[in-house]
Amino acid sequence: MSDQLGNQPTVVETEGALAGEPAVPPHTIPKSPRSAGGRPKWEAEARERVRSSVKRFAKPLADLIERDANEGDTRLLVTDFLSDGLGYDKYENLTTEYEVKGDFADYGVRIDKQLVAFIEVKRCTTKLNVRHLRQVQMYAVNEGVEWLVLTNAAQWQVYHLTGGLPVVVDLAFDVDLLGDETPTQKADQLFYLSKESLKRRQIDELWKAKAATSPRSLGKVLSTPTVLDAVRKELRRSTGQNIEVAELERLLRETVLRPECLE
Repeated sequence: MSDQLGNQPTVVETEGALAGEPAVPPHTIPKSPRSAGGRPKWEAEARERVRSSVKRFAKPLADLIERDANEGDTRLLVTDFLSDGLGYDKYENLTTEYEVKGDFADYGVRIDKQLVAFIEVKRCTTKLNVRHLRQVQMYAVNEGVEWLVLTNAAQWQVYHLTGGLPVVVDLAFDVDLLGDETPTQKADQLFYLSKESLKRRQIDELWKAKAATSPRSLGKVLSTPTVLDAVRKELRRSTGQNIEVAELERLLRETVLRPECLE
């Protein structure tokens, strides 16, 4: 802030500064440029680029599906979308037919020369399934990569892989370029797959937030002694019935929680 009283700058001793040297006024420290919406300029530009590409690629994608284009033609559109929409350099960031122990992933994605994701492309009219996921999961496990992408050009499924025994694969988000959501809603998710965002690991926070509220996580929380005891007390207050904690846990598992919450 500027000194509204017209006083001389306050002398502040800080580590690395000479004693008696005036502190740098905060307003003179350069800040990252901000867009009108308050986001960093790079983020606003990337989001707008993704949104515009979602709109621009809708017709070519629909035409591709209408003529039941083969996988090779589907890859051409995917490459263009990765480059024009998500900001990847075709030659610096994308490696096609990335070899993994004698097999080949459709794309290896590199940022600053570091392999960060695998992308597996299926024909535009192919419905993505678990078998396709296992295929790209194998590549990721062998190369120690966290992020996996399955796409048929229209649908983009992004997964996070947590290594260990067993390996855990969680869906981070799923976007259909031809779905009912608005271009902005689609872009708001696909932005996290953009080069700029992936470089800054923003997708990690997105995944952590989703993982924290997954059926598995919520199931664990609801089964903790603290929550079960609170439920028992509330039931006693509202119904007059004093249910044992062990019985409450059994009832939750058998009648309330879905099977995926108990994995």
